[in-house]
Amino acid sequence: MSIVLKTVLLLTLSNLFMTIAWYGHLRNLSDKPWWIAALVSWSIALFEYLLQVPANRIGFTALTLPQLKMLQEVITLTVFVPFAVFYMRQPLNWNYLWAGLCLLGAVYFIFKN
Repeated sequence: MSIVLKTVLLLTLSNLFMTIAWYGHLRNLSDKPWWIAALVSWSIALFEYLLQVPANRIGFTALTLPQLKMLQEVITLTVFVPFAVFYMRQPLNWNYLWAGLCLLGAVYFIFKN
């Protein structure tokens, strides 16, 4: 498996945990005190870091730091949109498309030689 593919897979899994840690409590723990939500989120975020740190270390052997960061941002949006629409029941709107197109432009310039 290539370094970039390993990085993408680890960052995608990391982002799933991150998104749940950051936003899942808004749906599941809204009736609990904030500190309970924070403790649950921190517990979930541990798994995010256990995937994100190795992903960045692996990725940095083949990608520049800006490329690695841009890859992370694209993965974040790719994970966040389905989470927002299907799990958090937020309406899908054109802003997701426009944000994605802006990121594609950013990817182009970061990866351009």
